[in-house]
Amino acid sequence: MIVPEHCKVVGYDTGCRPCGERVYFLTKYIIRETPEGYEVLEVTPDPAGEGLMRRVTGAAVLAAGDEVCRYPEKVQLHDRAGLVAKALETGRRCTIFTGYDEHTTFVLDPEISGFLRVHVYDIAPPRPHLSATLRELEACGLFGDLAVVFDHHVRDISRLAADIYPCRAAGFERTLDADPVRAGDRVAGCLTGSQLVRECYGEEFAIENTCPLAAVEHEPFIARCCRSEREGVGLYDGRFGAVVHWGASPAAIAGAVTEVARRWRSDGADSGC
Repeated sequence: MIVPEHCKVVGYDTGCRPCGERVYFLTKYIIRETPEGYEVLEVTPDPAGEGLMRRVTGAAVLAAGDEVCRYPEKVQLHDRAGLVAKALETGRRCTIFTGYDEHTTFVLDPEISGFLRVHVYDIAPPRPHLSATLRELEACGLFGDLAVVFDHHVRDISRLAADIYPCRAAGFERTLDADPVRAGDRVAGCLTGSQLVRECYGEEFAIENTCPLAAVEHEPFIARCCRSEREGVGLYDGRFGAVVHWGASPAAIAGAVTEVARRWRSDGADSGC
């Protein structure tokens, strides 16, 4: 698979060549318009040349004709995983993409298995903050250089057979933050919720654990938890991943994903955790 590391290494040839057969010195690939369709070439600018525009010392056609298509919509070019997913949908060997800023790139022989799969654990309602934030960050291309894809595991706690739920923000009729717990109630909540019930009522109630961290089954992972002492990157019940706080900032979430990917690739799940 070829996904150019940056659009600056991809040139575009419409047939108008004010500098003749020379190419920009950073160019590695050329997308060329021909009467038969598009060609995608790998080129070698003269390494001994000088100046911005240099003669080509080597060229090879990577894909041409029916092998190539152009994606019909403008996309975020820095979302590399997203580009590969879209290229797979076209069914062609090579898909050319145009960015929002009119730069171009391509994906040749798309294959998603080379990306690191990070499992995301969250709950809803209300808005699954971790999962939703990761989707937004991914869409703007923030994780392009990490070569990761996310597998979202978002549990819908409204389907639980509970009598009382964590908070009013989720839209439930009876919640721990606004209503008393009655004898026999089944409580949907996490470690914090069960602690609150014990402190306020001094009784044991049946608790349906809603903590995303308790649902982790795969690694590497990132999960949301309201207990600040659990934050960090490491091993949790034998599985490697990151825990971020319930209201973690986008920067904190992005940093956790970056650290998980770095440590998983460098040393594996036992990397000093």
